[in-house]
Amino acid sequence: MRKSKRRYWIMAVTLLIIAAGVWFAYPRLMTEEKPAYVTVPVVKRNIQETVSCTGVLDAYRKVDVGAQVSGQIETLKVALGDKVKKGQLLAVIDPSVKQNDLKDAEAQLKSVRAQKRSKEALLKQYELEYERQQTMRSRDASAKADLESAKANLESTRADIDALDASITQAKIALDTAKTNLAYTQIVAPMDGTVVAVETDEGQTLVSTQSAPTILILADLSVMTVKSLISEADVIRVKPGMPVFFSTLGDPDTRYEGTLRSVDPAPESVTDTDTSAKTISSSATYYNGQFEVDNPDGKLRIFMTAQVSIVLGEVRQALSIPMSVLGSDLGNGRYEVRVLKDDHVQPRRIETGFKDNIYVQVLNGLREGEQVVVGDSQSAAEDLSSRKNSFRGPRPGGGGGPPPGK
Repeated sequence: MRKSKRRYWIMAVTLLIIAAGVWFAYPRLMTEEKPAYVTVPVVKRNIQETVSCTGVLDAYRKVDVGAQVSGQIETLKVALGDKVKKGQLLAVIDPSVKQNDLKDAEAQLKSVRAQKRSKEALLKQYELEYERQQTMRSRDASAKADLESAKANLESTRADIDALDASITQAKIALDTAKTNLAYTQIVAPMDGTVVAVETDEGQTLVSTQSAPTILILADLSVMTVKSLISEADVIRVKPGMPVFFSTLGDPDTRYEGTLRSVDPAPESVTDTDTSAKTISSSATYYNGQFEVDNPDGKLRIFMTAQVSIVLGEVRQALSIPMSVLGSDLGNGRYEVRVLKDDHVQPRRIETGFKDNIYVQVLNGLREGEQVVVGDSQSAAEDLSSRKNSFRGPRPGGGGGPPPGK
């Protein structure tokens, strides 16, 4: 009996000790673990704000070399990719027809000149006749009609000679035209450049009655033009004179720089139907911005794709933070961020300036060296838990209720 009482008291004391331990340890056990914050410092760096767009390269100077006379191409003196000098022979059109036209024009000129010489000889005869009739008439040795006839012959011959002078002028023009047309059968380079396209083949017949057919295309590749497609959302922020730079898909590490020369006031193709509401709602609108860049080594080629950046502005050694830490947008370039100070998170309103794809300039609200909160362990854990729940599928057997047997 005494042993039972003793055992009872020992159990009671043990339970009392356990209860007291739980009582004192409970507040510490229930204290939430302080989250660990991930922060980035406010630092100074160079920030460059740009507008990105896609461009296409083209030669700054490009000429379609065509034929001004009809005929068969006798020979082509160049091939695709050849470099030529101004005045170099490029192609020859069969000259036989134009040579015959030249000979005919020369014969016509000779004929008219011969007619003039004949009339000039006749004019001398009529002049002498008129003088003789005047002398005879003064002595009443001839009739008045003879004098009038001599005068008429003289004036008529002089008029014929004037007409022949005009015919000679026309014949000379025809001769010059024939010489020019014959020269057109020799196609020469109008400038220094590179053959970038050959549109015809030897033996092909060209007909130039309505328009000059293109034989080949010459381009000066020492200077290239970049035509950039600027979206309507960005075009209002760009203007001629802004710095630009670009790289090509094949050589992204090489950077080419230039200055924006012009921005077209309208898209490339503008018609009455292009401005309809249906067209505007169904397609984006882009405007061409052009600039030039030197190409001394010839790496840049026509129709290459360029990744273009137009520099809107830049600032050096500006206070900056990553754009990813920006909180609520308060408008007019103002945002809310969280700053860690003395192990406590403080909300802070800041004013921003230039920004690139990663960083944004801080004008007011932060000092260099302050720590801006990117995230914390608690929110990261909650985010991970929510993602797990979102990817968790329904239980086997369908439905969201308890499993069978529960």
